[in-house]
Amino acid sequence: MRFSESIFAARFGITRQDLENYLGEALSQGGDYADLYFEYLVTSSIGIDESMVKSAAQGVSMGVGVRVISGERTGYAYSDDLSPEKIRKAANVAAHIAAAPAKVEKFDLNEGRKHNLYPVLTAPTETAFSERVDLVKRADRAARAFDSRIFQVQAVYADNLRQVLVATSEGRLSVDRQPLARLSVSALARQSGGPPQRGHAGGGGRMDLDYFLKEKTPEYFAHEAAREAIAMLDAVEAPAGEMTVVLGPGWPGILLHEAVGHGLEADFNRKGVSAFSGRMGQKVASELCTVVDDGTIGSRRGSLNVDDEGQPTQRNVLIENGVLRAYLQDKLSSTLLGAESTGSGRRESYAHIPMPRMTNTFMMAGESDPEEIIRSVPKGLYCVNFGGGQVDITSGNFVFSASESYFIEDGKLTRPVRNATLIGNGPEALKYVSMVGNDLRLDEGIGTCGKDGQSVPVGVGIPTIKIDKMTVGGTA
Repeated sequence: MRFSESIFAARFGITRQDLENYLGEALSQGGDYADLYFEYLVTSSIGIDESMVKSAAQGVSMGVGVRVISGERTGYAYSDDLSPEKIRKAANVAAHIAAAPAKVEKFDLNEGRKHNLYPVLTAPTETAFSERVDLVKRADRAARAFDSRIFQVQAVYADNLRQVLVATSEGRLSVDRQPLARLSVSALARQSGGPPQRGHAGGGGRMDLDYFLKEKTPEYFAHEAAREAIAMLDAVEAPAGEMTVVLGPGWPGILLHEAVGHGLEADFNRKGVSAFSGRMGQKVASELCTVVDDGTIGSRRGSLNVDDEGQPTQRNVLIENGVLRAYLQDKLSSTLLGAESTGSGRRESYAHIPMPRMTNTFMMAGESDPEEIIRSVPKGLYCVNFGGGQVDITSGNFVFSASESYFIEDGKLTRPVRNATLIGNGPEALKYVSMVGNDLRLDEGIGTCGKDGQSVPVGVGIPTIKIDKMTVGGTA
């Protein structure tokens, strides 16, 4: 997609000269750097509950954010009106916030290289609304048909098509068209008057609607949600204490994302508030652990052709064989730290300032057979799925609830367990990784990451891993 083909040139008549003029206005009071972030966003969502479509919405939003950086000071202003006078006003406000003696004299905008990670001709938002409504209806029917003990089902489908334009005072001009879709299913099961148990599944990514019709269908996600709910009906209460924990492949990588990934974002390390601050080149994990953040995986939920600062995304090795190698950098942090940007500048919308964020974060596969890992544990806990969690960036301490887990007894998976909570410290937990499976799997595509009030889509992943020592919170 070229600038001349963008919605901003076609619908709003914005030219390269206009962009250069707006950047000139942004730097009129001095400053080291300025950028413009234009966004045109089309969204839709459909929800079904009690076998009825109870919510359906479509919307359009648009706007521009103007940023000026001067040393450590940042000026930011935005407008939801793309008229020339409103854009110039936003640029002028940002300019005065970050006013400085230094001044950028000249810049020529040129379209640089970018990936083509999601070559979707027809985005889901551009298909018939009735086709998308049918997805949640199919999910509802399939989950209810799975087992008579399923008594409640909720399914939500959501998509958006984000079109962005980024222009910078360094001369970079980037245009991208970013489709995104997700289907989520939640099922409740109950038997013999016992407490209800919930199962959840979902997925999606940057692809067309055929993904849900031919690859991962509504029936697939519905069956997974119902299976988990039924499995948990026979669960026993989780024990409390220190034990060996095995994390299954895929979505359990959310623990890696929260407990380790956020601590590797450069803004926390620049400010010295991360558990990883000042530890570059040091061993921070078992030598079996290599952690990567990669925004270039085709069609993945966390992938982008360019980040929200117009920089092409890339594959970043953060921890290599247990040694800390890199932080995730955006424009501001990389400038202040004297490092290269890693294509990690992200923002929720034009109304938000960019910051270093993860894309798709995962641990590389090892050499162990997953079944061998289970057999090696005399007594422990195997975690298949996770619900909510929280982490303290400064200390690295985390708490996560496992929504589906099982006892490991004499090297075999036995009874399902409910209400298990994993408690630990990110860097410390990685030091106790003693086996890493050869079965790396990325999640199905449902992750959303929150930071400083901003939410962005992300991916996570992990192979089966054995952690020799972790505290499990429970009631038994």
